[in-house]
Amino acid sequence: MSAASTRRVPVTIITGFLGAGKTTLLRHILQKAQGHRIAVVVNEFGSLGIDGDILRGCGIEGCRDDDIVELTNGCLCCTVADDFLPTMEALLDRADPPEHVVIETSGLALPKPLLKAFGWPTVRGRMTVDGVVTVLDAPAVASGRFADDPEAVAKQREADPSLDHDNPLAEVFEDQLNAADLIVLNKTDLLDAAALDAVEKQIQKLVPRPLQILRASEGKVDPAVLLGVGAEAEADLDSRPSHHDAEDGDHEHDDFESFVATVPEQNSVEEFLTILQDVARKYDVLRMKGFAAVAGKPMRLAVQGVGVRFRHEFDRPLQAGEDRTGRIVVIGQKGLKEAAIKSELAKTA
Repeated sequence: MSAASTRRVPVTIITGFLGAGKTTLLRHILQKAQGHRIAVVVNEFGSLGIDGDILRGCGIEGCRDDDIVELTNGCLCCTVADDFLPTMEALLDRADPPEHVVIETSGLALPKPLLKAFGWPTVRGRMTVDGVVTVLDAPAVASGRFADDPEAVAKQREADPSLDHDNPLAEVFEDQLNAADLIVLNKTDLLDAAALDAVEKQIQKLVPRPLQILRASEGKVDPAVLLGVGAEAEADLDSRPSHHDAEDGDHEHDDFESFVATVPEQNSVEEFLTILQDVARKYDVLRMKGFAAVAGKPMRLAVQGVGVRFRHEFDRPLQAGEDRTGRIVVIGQKGLKEAAIKSELAKTA
């Protein structure tokens, strides 16, 4: 048997919390692929595949639609046997199998169950996890979104010794950090040097081992740094602790929920963004992303928001006769007021 036939296909896992910039980083990797056959597996929390749609419409030469696989039936860490393994086997069994696979996990996914899946007999001799890249939203970390207030927690426990403190945001964030081989600190253009230094110190205190932290804006990192790490992460599980190591069975994301809201054609980009920001602020929404049509504009408007921070672009032409009703995925912690949010997003700006 030749060396080529025994070569294991390297897999890069891109993880990071909602809105950190994983899809932007992935798009940059594809743009710089230089002819390499890269297959992409995109997993989203919710039933509407926004990120796969963004990548398919990217216009990157050599980026074929059948090289982008969407899994929207739940986080990969919960659907390993049903969705993930058959997908990996199908990629490997192609007539022209990929030279590298990049998996973009859901922003709520725990990476460790996915790493464990690469030990399954059907894939362990044919694939290896080249590296886990964790993407962080620098301003979100700086604002303390994922951090507990130690004094407040101590006071709560003192007042009620039976309290089982649980911060789902912090747990997912820390699990994603703990699994990393590389950390990409994204959106650094939104913070000054002192704030960035403080964020890096905070991260270094949380990770279980020394890790390289790469600063980036718009996900622009040289793919040569991200691909070819050679970590064999599936064989290094003990150094990647998880809050859920002691759990049996699948981990369910009961702390979070999502739904899709329809939005009418908009009259103004600016006023539409104001509506989105107001909804995010009023209902404490973690993440919104999707598409809308704007009157008089021939292109589709793509919007993505983390909290009240939104970015937008006209990403592709709208076809003649195409439905101009937009769709926005809304993600937040359990208890979102779905009816009220849908009502407010149904307004026309």
